Amino acid sequence: MDTTKAKILARVRRKGAVVTPKDFLDLAGRDAVDQALSRLVRQDVLQRIGHGLYHVPRTNKRLGITVPPDPDVVAQAIGRRTGSRVALSPAVIANRLGLSTQVPAKPVYLTDGRSRSVSVGNQTIRLKHVAAKQLPDKDDATGVAIQAIIAVGESSLDDKAIEAFRRRLSPAQRKHLLRKARYADAWVADAARSIASTEA
Repeated sequence: MDTTKAKILARVRRKGAVVTPKDFLDLAGRDAVDQALSRLVRQDVLQRIGHGLYHVPRTNKRLGITVPPDPDVVAQAIGRRTGSRVALSPAVIANRLGLSTQVPAKPVYLTDGRSRSVSVGNQTIRLKHVAAKQLPDKDDATGVAIQAIIAVGESSLDDKAIEAFRRRLSPAQRKHLLRKARYADAWVADAARSIASTEA
Protein backbone atom coordinates (compact mmCIF):
# COMPACT_ATOMS: atom_id res chain seq x y z
CA MET A 1 0.00 0.00 0.00
CA ASP A 2 1.16 3.53 -0.79
CA THR A 3 2.95 4.91 2.29
CA THR A 4 1.06 8.23 2.31
CA LYS A 5 -2.27 6.47 1.88
CA ALA A 6 -1.44 4.03 4.68
CA LYS A 7 -0.53 6.85 7.07
CA ILE A 8 -3.69 8.81 6.21
CA LEU A 9 -5.82 5.69 6.63
CA ALA A 10 -4.29 4.97 10.03
CA ARG A 11 -4.98 8.54 11.20
CA VAL A 12 -8.52 8.57 9.80
CA ARG A 13 -9.34 5.31 11.56
CA ARG A 14 -7.93 6.68 14.78
CA LYS A 15 -9.63 10.08 14.65
CA GLY A 16 -12.69 9.40 12.50
CA ALA A 17 -15.14 12.28 12.02
CA VAL A 18 -14.61 14.77 9.18
CA VAL A 19 -11.20 15.49 7.67
CA THR A 20 -9.67 17.85 5.14
CA PRO A 21 -6.44 17.62 3.11
CA LYS A 22 -4.85 20.16 5.48
CA ASP A 23 -5.12 17.61 8.28
CA PHE A 24 -2.47 15.48 6.57
CA LEU A 25 0.02 17.98 5.16
CA ASP A 26 2.50 16.94 7.85
CA LEU A 27 2.60 13.51 6.18
CA ALA A 28 3.15 14.49 2.53
CA GLY A 29 2.76 17.25 -0.06
CA ARG A 30 -0.69 18.46 -1.12
CA ASP A 31 -0.74 16.52 -4.42
CA ALA A 32 0.15 13.24 -2.72
CA VAL A 33 -2.46 13.83 -0.01
CA ASP A 34 -5.18 14.64 -2.57
CA GLN A 35 -4.35 11.51 -4.56
CA ALA A 36 -4.43 9.34 -1.45
CA LEU A 37 -7.77 10.78 -0.35
CA SER A 38 -9.23 10.21 -3.83
CA ARG A 39 -8.14 6.56 -3.72
CA LEU A 40 -9.74 6.13 -0.30
CA VAL A 41 -12.99 7.59 -1.69
CA ARG A 42 -12.92 5.15 -4.62
CA GLN A 43 -12.44 2.32 -2.13
CA ASP A 44 -15.44 3.56 -0.07
CA VAL A 45 -13.23 4.09 2.97
CA LEU A 46 -14.03 7.83 2.84
CA GLN A 47 -16.98 9.74 1.46
CA ARG A 48 -16.50 13.15 -0.14
CA ILE A 49 -19.15 15.43 1.40
CA GLY A 50 -18.06 18.78 0.00
CA HIS A 51 -15.13 20.66 -1.48
CA GLY A 52 -12.10 19.53 0.48
CA LEU A 53 -14.25 17.72 3.07
CA TYR A 54 -14.22 13.97 3.68
CA HIS A 55 -16.31 11.90 6.05
CA VAL A 56 -15.75 8.45 7.46
CA PRO A 57 -19.06 6.70 6.60
CA ARG A 58 -20.76 5.05 9.54
CA THR A 59 -23.84 2.87 9.39
CA ASN A 60 -26.64 2.55 11.91
CA LYS A 61 -26.82 -1.24 11.98
CA ARG A 62 -30.30 -1.32 13.47
CA LEU A 63 -31.79 0.96 10.80
CA GLY A 64 -29.39 0.01 8.04
CA ILE A 65 -28.73 3.63 7.05
CA THR A 66 -25.61 5.76 6.75
CA VAL A 67 -25.32 8.20 9.65
CA PRO A 68 -24.66 11.77 8.45
CA PRO A 69 -21.72 13.65 9.99
CA ASP A 70 -22.34 15.87 13.01
CA PRO A 71 -22.86 19.50 11.82
CA ASP A 72 -20.55 20.76 14.60
CA VAL A 73 -17.76 18.52 13.35
CA VAL A 74 -18.35 19.59 9.74
CA ALA A 75 -18.25 23.28 10.74
CA GLN A 76 -14.95 22.84 12.58
CA ALA A 77 -13.50 21.00 9.55
CA ILE A 78 -14.55 23.91 7.32
CA GLY A 79 -12.76 26.22 9.74
CA ARG A 80 -9.58 24.15 9.48
CA ARG A 81 -9.86 24.02 5.68
CA THR A 82 -10.29 27.79 5.36
CA GLY A 83 -7.98 28.78 8.20
CA SER A 84 -10.76 30.53 10.10
CA ARG A 85 -12.29 30.23 13.55
CA VAL A 86 -15.78 28.80 13.90
CA ALA A 87 -18.15 28.89 16.88
CA LEU A 88 -21.75 28.05 17.62
CA SER A 89 -24.29 30.81 17.06
CA PRO A 90 -25.87 32.41 20.17
CA ALA A 91 -29.27 30.82 19.37
CA VAL A 92 -27.81 27.32 19.32
CA ILE A 93 -25.82 27.98 22.51
CA ALA A 94 -28.93 29.17 24.34
CA ASN A 95 -30.87 26.12 23.17
CA ARG A 96 -28.17 23.69 24.26
CA LEU A 97 -27.95 25.37 27.65
CA GLY A 98 -31.68 24.78 28.04
CA LEU A 99 -32.44 28.51 28.04
CA SER A 100 -34.39 28.55 24.81
CA THR A 101 -36.69 26.08 23.09
CA GLN A 102 -36.11 27.62 19.69
CA VAL A 103 -33.98 25.48 17.39
CA PRO A 104 -32.69 27.04 14.15
CA ALA A 105 -34.03 25.23 11.05
CA LYS A 106 -30.49 25.18 9.68
CA PRO A 107 -27.34 24.95 11.81
CA VAL A 108 -25.80 28.43 12.01
CA TYR A 109 -22.22 29.07 13.08
CA LEU A 110 -20.22 32.25 13.52
CA THR A 111 -16.86 32.63 11.80
CA ASP A 112 -14.17 35.24 11.28
CA GLY A 113 -13.91 33.90 7.72
CA ARG A 114 -16.35 34.76 4.95
CA SER A 115 -20.04 33.91 5.13
CA ARG A 116 -21.00 30.76 3.24
CA SER A 117 -23.50 27.92 3.12
CA VAL A 118 -22.32 24.35 2.72
CA SER A 119 -24.61 21.49 1.75
CA VAL A 120 -23.75 18.14 3.29
CA GLY A 121 -26.16 15.44 2.23
CA ASN A 122 -29.65 16.72 2.97
CA GLN A 123 -28.54 19.34 5.49
CA THR A 124 -27.25 22.85 4.94
CA ILE A 125 -24.69 24.37 7.29
CA ARG A 126 -24.52 28.16 7.34
CA LEU A 127 -21.46 30.11 8.46
CA LYS A 128 -22.01 33.78 9.23
CA HIS A 129 -19.12 36.25 9.27
CA VAL A 130 -18.70 38.31 12.44
CA ALA A 131 -15.87 40.36 13.91
CA ALA A 132 -13.23 38.22 15.61
CA LYS A 133 -14.07 39.73 19.02
CA GLN A 134 -17.61 38.31 18.75
CA LEU A 135 -16.32 34.75 18.55
CA PRO A 136 -16.22 33.00 21.92
CA ASP A 137 -13.50 30.45 22.42
CA LYS A 138 -15.10 27.01 22.74
CA ASP A 139 -13.20 26.55 26.02
CA ASP A 140 -14.16 30.00 27.33
CA ALA A 141 -17.30 29.41 29.42
CA THR A 142 -17.81 33.14 30.06
CA GLY A 143 -17.58 34.03 26.37
CA VAL A 144 -20.16 31.32 25.61
CA ALA A 145 -22.35 32.62 28.45
CA ILE A 146 -22.33 36.17 27.04
CA GLN A 147 -23.36 34.81 23.63
CA ALA A 148 -26.18 32.88 25.30
CA ILE A 149 -27.33 35.97 27.24
CA ILE A 150 -27.57 37.88 23.96
CA ALA A 151 -29.48 35.03 22.34
CA VAL A 152 -32.01 34.80 25.18
CA GLY A 153 -32.63 38.54 24.83
CA GLU A 154 -33.21 41.31 27.34
CA SER A 155 -36.99 40.84 27.48
CA SER A 156 -36.74 37.09 28.16
CA LEU A 157 -33.93 37.19 30.69
CA ASP A 158 -36.03 36.48 33.78
CA ASP A 159 -35.05 35.20 37.23
CA LYS A 160 -35.27 31.59 36.02
CA ALA A 161 -32.75 32.23 33.23
CA ILE A 162 -30.43 34.14 35.59
CA GLU A 163 -30.49 31.22 38.02
CA ALA A 164 -29.78 28.77 35.17
CA PHE A 165 -26.66 30.75 34.24
CA ARG A 166 -25.61 30.94 37.88
CA ARG A 167 -25.85 27.14 38.26
CA ARG A 168 -23.79 26.49 35.13
CA LEU A 169 -20.89 28.82 36.03
CA SER A 170 -18.44 28.38 38.88
CA PRO A 171 -17.84 31.30 41.27
CA ALA A 172 -14.56 32.06 39.45
CA GLN A 173 -16.31 31.96 36.07
CA ARG A 174 -19.05 34.28 37.34
CA LYS A 175 -16.40 36.82 38.40
CA HIS A 176 -14.72 36.51 34.99
CA LEU A 177 -18.12 36.99 33.32
CA LEU A 178 -18.59 40.22 35.25
CA ARG A 179 -15.20 41.55 34.10
CA LYS A 180 -15.79 40.50 30.50
CA ALA A 181 -19.30 41.98 30.34
CA ARG A 182 -17.95 45.48 30.95
CA TYR A 183 -17.32 45.67 27.21
CA ALA A 184 -20.81 44.49 26.26
CA ASP A 185 -24.10 46.40 25.99
CA ALA A 186 -25.44 47.86 29.24
CA TRP A 187 -28.25 45.32 29.59
CA VAL A 188 -25.79 42.43 29.12
CA ALA A 189 -23.56 43.93 31.83
CA ASP A 190 -26.61 44.22 34.13
CA ALA A 191 -27.44 40.57 33.50
CA ALA A 192 -23.83 39.59 34.26
CA ARG A 193 -24.01 41.47 37.58
CA SER A 194 -27.17 39.56 38.48
CA ILE A 195 -25.55 36.25 37.53
CA ALA A 196 -22.37 37.06 39.47
CA SER A 197 -24.31 38.13 42.55
CA THR A 198 -23.98 35.81 45.54
CA GLU A 199 -27.59 36.54 46.45
CA ALA A 200 -29.71 33.71 45.04
